Amino acid sequence: MLKQVLVLSVAAALISGCTATQKPMTPPLTNAELNSSLVNSQTVVIDAINAQCSQQSVEISALSAEMRKLKTQVSTAMAERPKTIVMPPPPVARPIAIPDQCSEATIGEKFLLGEVESVYVDEVKAKFATRIDTGAESSSLDARNIVLFERDGVQWARYDVMTNGIDQPPNTFESKVEKFVRIKQDVDSEDDRRPVIHAHLKIGKYSAETDLNLVDRSHLDYPLLLGRKFMKDIAVVDVGQIYIHGKAKDQITTLNK
Repeated sequence: MLKQVLVLSVAAALISGCTATQKPMTPPLTNAELNSSLVNSQTVVIDAINAQCSQQSVEISALSAEMRKLKTQVSTAMAERPKTIVMPPPPVARPIAIPDQCSEATIGEKFLLGEVESVYVDEVKAKFATRIDTGAESSSLDARNIVLFERDGVQWARYDVMTNGIDQPPNTFESKVEKFVRIKQDVDSEDDRRPVIHAHLKIGKYSAETDLNLVDRSHLDYPLLLGRKFMKDIAVVDVGQIYIHGKAKDQITTLNK
């Protein structure tokens, strides 16, 4: 009997312990309650987003107003500052190829002559229209009324040169005779014996010396002729050009050349 009472007591204690440890059961939500909860949550989220957007719109409007204010201040400052005229840079002069001037024409160590040049003869103080003739060996000057005489045992020549022009009286000059040359005009004529003087010439900026035959050249186009002996080693001739070293206005010419 005692054993039965103990068994029943133990069983009753176990049953009461199990009852005490079980959690209360939460009744499940219905669909209507779940939908209502979701709607409430959505409303809360939307309200939060709208509030955030409203705050950002206010901030953007404030920034826009500040930028407009700054733009107005900058425009006012630019209008009040003195105007500066910006000048374009001056055009850069491009190098231009300038042909050599006639008075400086050179070929190597020689200077260039045209077929006709203005030549100054220091012994008669005059400039002459001069034929540069590569076909002639010697050089000659138009001299009239040539008279030979001796001075201190040396042969001299007195001669007239048309230094005032062909329509004016000539000037008379005297020069020491360096030598005589014989010029053969043609096979039927006799040799022409001519006195030779030493002369100092100037063509453009160039100076030179040469011997000149004194001879009447009134029937020729040019009162002065320079031949090969003059040009040798100092000059070359371009027969396609004239007055490379300039044409003197006061030069003496037999004809209008």
